Amino acid sequence: MKKTVILIVSLIYVVSFSTKLYSQSNTVVIIKTTVGDLKIKLYDETPMHKENFLKLISDGYYNDILFHRVINNFMIQAGDPNSKFAKPGQMLGSGDLGYTVPPEFQPELYHKKGALAAARQSDNINPQKRSSAGQFYIVQGRVYTDKELDIMEQKNAHIKFTDEQRIVYTSIGGTPHLDYAYTVFGEVIEGTHVIDEIASVSTDTNNRPLTDIKIKSISIQ
Repeated sequence: MKKTVILIVSLIYVVSFSTKLYSQSNTVVIIKTTVGDLKIKLYDETPMHKENFLKLISDGYYNDILFHRVINNFMIQAGDPNSKFAKPGQMLGSGDLGYTVPPEFQPELYHKKGALAAARQSDNINPQKRSSAGQFYIVQGRVYTDKELDIMEQKNAHIKFTDEQRIVYTSIGGTPHLDYAYTVFGEVIEGTHVIDEIASVSTDTNNRPLTDIKIKSISIQ
């Protein structure tokens, strides 16, 4: 009987620890890259993306993965498992984990500079806008004018910018045309200069950096 009680207590501890790992508020992770570190806060408002990302981090999935797609004034993308052992010049971007995550669009979570968002396949083969399990991108973007934001709203019925979004997009910048189409599930809170450094590197015709930029590890703080 005593052994049974000890076993039950142990199981409760393991379950509670696991639950804490994946559901604690204001979770922060550190992405260590070959050009510097990014400190990122994960959003509680996107629990499925948050839990999936934390699980992959705990599994070591992102260790040694490359930023395989980099477009200056737009974003930096990583998460293709094929990039771990890619040869120079090899085209990347099609690798993933065989499952997707349902979209978790939230009006208050948008594509400002530093936003962490899930990549996905295009609408014609993914009309539900389900997210890639492993691939993500971090927004660099650029600063927009109010007139440019007005035009986006006129052309896209699903887009309606809040006052806060307008202030951010006309001062800090971002990629507003991606709002409500890709799930944003975190933001960089330290290290935005690293985004700029990665985004500024020379790339090939497939937007892959000519010199590999690697994620050495991602840890949960």
